[in-house]
Amino acid sequence: MSSNPTPLPRPPLRSLLFVPGNRATHWLPKARAAGADAVVLDLEDAVPQAERAAAVRQVTEALARRADGSLPGPALFVRVTPLDTWRAADELRALCSPGLTGIVLPKVTGPGDIRFADRLLAWSEHEHGLPHGHLALIPLLETAQALREAHACATAAARVAHLGAITGAGGDVERAIGYRWSPEGTETHALRARVLLDARAAGTPHPVAGLWTRIGDLDGLRAFAEQNRSLGYAGMMAIHPSHVPVINDVFAPSPAELARAARLIAVVEEAQASGAGAVTFDGEMVDEAMAATARALLERHTDTH
Repeated sequence: MSSNPTPLPRPPLRSLLFVPGNRATHWLPKARAAGADAVVLDLEDAVPQAERAAAVRQVTEALARRADGSLPGPALFVRVTPLDTWRAADELRALCSPGLTGIVLPKVTGPGDIRFADRLLAWSEHEHGLPHGHLALIPLLETAQALREAHACATAAARVAHLGAITGAGGDVERAIGYRWSPEGTETHALRARVLLDARAAGTPHPVAGLWTRIGDLDGLRAFAEQNRSLGYAGMMAIHPSHVPVINDVFAPSPAELARAARLIAVVEEAQASGAGAVTFDGEMVDEAMAATARALLERHTDTH
């Protein structure tokens, strides 16, 4: 089975909150209360080996409750372990269900890993009676090779969603690249920008960045989120519920921004009706290009959240 050449629409996600799989029962209500757009139930780094069986059980129960409608709330993803053993592949197959939105795939080394995961997901969808392409796939580009091949990774399967550069402090990416993390993010700015360009060129509509690991530093989080938003990212991954409201605020336009976009469109369309291609608006020269950007903003965010 191969991936559907036409990707299914994926909603924008401002915030994707990691929840340790062995704490899923306790933390999921907190994630919902925080307003996370999505939860990533973690079966990889956040779970001690001794807790792994309990984590898989809690994650499976949460997915079953989502499928039967007894667990409302944000979209549910699962970060699985790298698919380098048959046990890991079997675990992914067992997790696939109608309650699952998608899989977060760690330690990606290149597009081959993504094509393999895509085939496993396609088989699992067939087994569970899900439409082909139903399950999204978020590859974590945590090796230098995968980051260098970000465009090839993004185009390896139609189900690839929300791909971006995740550059937390002291994690796999820092070790792979060798940078020294700083709150200002200057050492990863170029990397995040290049991966974003690759993702956009590949047609990834809603790329996400991350992470901010300083739990109590919400001002630093806001500055980092605003930097990612300015680069063009659509959201961020988060590690603590207190980070979600800040991230949601940064990645959602204000009512004033939406109102300005609507006014700009009206002014440009009025000018076009009178035969003018460009017009002055709020002291700036605007034309159809700016109106198209404003329309895209309204389409993405009007009544979305």
